[in-house]
Amino acid sequence: MLASLTNADLSILLYIQDSIRTPWLTPIVVFITSLGNAGIFWIAVSLLLLIPQKTRRIGCMSLAALFASLLINNLLLKNLVRRIRPYDLCSVLHPLVAKPVDFSFPSGHTGSSFAAAVVLYRQLPKKAGIPLLVLAVLIGLSRLYVGVHYPSDVFAGMLTGMGAGYLAERIVLKYGARDSAE
Repeated sequence: MLASLTNADLSILLYIQDSIRTPWLTPIVVFITSLGNAGIFWIAVSLLLLIPQKTRRIGCMSLAALFASLLINNLLLKNLVRRIRPYDLCSVLHPLVAKPVDFSFPSGHTGSSFAAAVVLYRQLPKKAGIPLLVLAVLIGLSRLYVGVHYPSDVFAGMLTGMGAGYLAERIVLKYGARDSAE
């Protein structure tokens, strides 16, 4: 079954490489994927939310979600599953960014993006939450475009990220410090 999934995943990646990649789109997608590097964009947004007292709890939730995603995806699942990167399996697949050195499953970029974005979508006004959720989707899709993850890695990262977001939200709401305004 895993071989069938890998073959389907590789077919999608090769289709993207051969039919969707274009010179004008590539720099845009590479920029989008770079926003997920080390979760730096999401960490920056979360830290900014810690400044005003009104959004401090949301910033804490987002940081907790990012930490949960790191633990679940990068430290636990990647090392348990140990899935090799698609470009290491398929020599005709050419990544557009530096080759990551860790394992492929699940996508850490996608996991951290969805972990933070789910919290921010649920807790912030929709005019801020919706664009952040769209960015999380774009970061996940960018990992396919640049050829460093299988579609199933991105899907799993989305699911684990959403789970990390919900978990962090619940924990901070239940155990986090109360705002003095409440």
